Amino acid sequence: MTSKNLNIRGSLVALVTPMFPDGSIDWPTYGELIEWHIKQGTAALVIMGSTGETATISPADHIQLIRVAVERAAGRIPIIGGTGANSTSEAIELTSVAQEIGVTACLSVVPYYNKPTQEGLTRHFRAVAESCDVPIILYDVPSRTITRMSVDTIVALAGVPNIVGLKDATGDMARANELFARLPSGFSVFSGDDASAAALILLGAQGNISVTANILPAEMHDLCQAALAGDLATVRILSRRLATLNQALFIESNPIPVKWVMARMGMIREGIRLPLTPLSASFVKTVESALHAAGIDLLPQK
Repeated sequence: MTSKNLNIRGSLVALVTPMFPDGSIDWPTYGELIEWHIKQGTAALVIMGSTGETATISPADHIQLIRVAVERAAGRIPIIGGTGANSTSEAIELTSVAQEIGVTACLSVVPYYNKPTQEGLTRHFRAVAESCDVPIILYDVPSRTITRMSVDTIVALAGVPNIVGLKDATGDMARANELFARLPSGFSVFSGDDASAAALILLGAQGNISVTANILPAEMHDLCQAALAGDLATVRILSRRLATLNQALFIESNPIPVKWVMARMGMIREGIRLPLTPLSASFVKTVESALHAAGIDLLPQK
């Protein structure tokens, strides 16, 4: 039986998928990003989530991105593979392959587009969990999936042996209080919203699956560690420094802004896949201003 205690705490990065301008995957840069996050103290790598553009990645490349991360990390950092889908059979297949590859855990998103009922969500996640032995983290992100998991559904699924955690991207602190009051001991909760991550950790979460950590991993690590330690003075300082940036990175659909920033910082090339497009010119000054407030220097615009 899988342990309910997923021993990962702090800042986890929702890793971007670096691409060439034609949209093909930049595998050498991908490896470099993995090494950089290990050196920066990131607690875990989350591969093939929304930030990784999973919706436009082929099944073969989806699996290869997870495989390369596991092989490159070589046990130095936990790898969480995004294996959710709006088809239960596809989610089961992806999860099974990720387990064989050797991920630490799988992140399974609420099925999108088809708008299942709460009963449908319960059956979906139970079927995925019962098909494998790997730890499963539920992923509730209603801004993308439309359907939102109820507290009753989450609590019920927390009773399934290898469903060990929740990524909560709702930013809803009132719901968080109810969740922490009702979830079993050892069940892991991670924020999926940079803007409210510190608050959720102070309420009882054990980390943040972060977009901002793609560009400021050390700062997000420090913020999460301060929140875990109850160091409110440091939380306030770091939260205020990052507040404008956390908002700016969602000024257009994620990962449009963060990939634009990373390209301007010289970390990746300017590649993103349709239907996503590069950052709109009308938002460039807003993002640049947020970066300046966070102390980030950009390469000159070509």
